[in-house]
Amino acid sequence: MRAFLTFLTLAILSGMPLAQADELLVIANPNVPVAALSPDELASIYLLKTTSWPSGPGIVPVNREASSHVRNTFTELVLRQPLNALNAYWNQMHFKGKVPPLIQESDQAVLAFVQKVPGAIGYISAGTTPQNVKILARVP
Repeated sequence: MRAFLTFLTLAILSGMPLAQADELLVIANPNVPVAALSPDELASIYLLKTTSWPSGPGIVPVNREASSHVRNTFTELVLRQPLNALNAYWNQMHFKGKVPPLIQESDQAVLAFVQKVPGAIGYISAGTTPQNVKILARVP
């Protein structure tokens, strides 16, 4: 919550319109059997604690690349964990045989992946026009 408030304060002080201030869209394949997700549900999906949709296919989360500003925003506002804690978490998960979400190199690549892969979920900057996907959440 502190990160969100800091972000909001900086956006206001800089005169940046809030609708453009690092807003992300969480998108899913059109066949995903849910209409919306909370931040806690998103975190559970991206930490592989929730791995299937209710009465539906397995969840296929996709991340942006580690150096992406979009990914940093998503990690800060949704996962709410520092990078070193996430790295330690994924090291533990690796030993349990689980791999982190797949990675795509651009918003367009995430969009194309989510459109084509049943059960897929991803996030893109709000400036990208999503087509043939469900929008499950807006962050922040």
